[in-house]
Amino acid sequence: MNRIDLEGRAVVITGGARGIGYAVAQRALRSGASVALWDVDSERLARSRRELAELGKVSAVTVELTDEAAVAHATAQTVGEHGAIDVLINCAGITGGNGTTWELEPEIWRRVIDVNLIGPYLTCRAVVPQMLKQGYGRIVNIASVAGKEGNPNASHYSASKAGLIGLTKSLGKELATKNILVNAVTPAAAKTEIFDSMSQQHIDYMLAKIPMNRFLLPEEAASLILWLSSEDCAFSTGAVFDLSGGRATY
Repeated sequence: MNRIDLEGRAVVITGGARGIGYAVAQRALRSGASVALWDVDSERLARSRRELAELGKVSAVTVELTDEAAVAHATAQTVGEHGAIDVLINCAGITGGNGTTWELEPEIWRRVIDVNLIGPYLTCRAVVPQMLKQGYGRIVNIASVAGKEGNPNASHYSASKAGLIGLTKSLGKELATKNILVNAVTPAAAKTEIFDSMSQQHIDYMLAKIPMNRFLLPEEAASLILWLSSEDCAFSTGAVFDLSGGRATY
């Protein structure tokens, strides 16, 4: 495995206590970065921090990402501990279960939008001013192929990820001359704990749509995400990078 150059960079990973976020944290630490994990699950966060601390400097903040004040506090705390925020990776997300649009409860629909779209908006809103002060930054938003295609029985999830793609494109244009690059990746399904909130029928549907006939590995996602987080990514912003095993058609 090659070593992506993140030497001395401070990387914030939302949802970093598990799944793709955890794999990104491992690879970032092995690439010379210090890592700040932001997650709502305090117990899992503490465990993940202990495990990852063997690889390098790791801090952890328990934060409800839909709470503006909590995100502002997490930003200030992280800058205080790491001295900067060079990279923001918005990994945190929920599926909200499965159901037709007319069967999904409004509170569930809203919660998915809040976590998957409002959360990244709030983290970007809090972190971008710090990056502007530094004159440098990389932001990577973890969207989904569902945001490009729209999965049946997942309208809330699909809509949230489509919105995140739109946010990425807008913010990328706003920061294009500031040495702060903003990109998104659109994974097909990765077999992580998020599968626990999906029906087997929906899992089978997702697998059937992937030409490579397997699910994404979290470490494969980490490779692309962290290249986009590095200085080597110098002329891509507001872009969407496919991680769908051949599923995506545009």
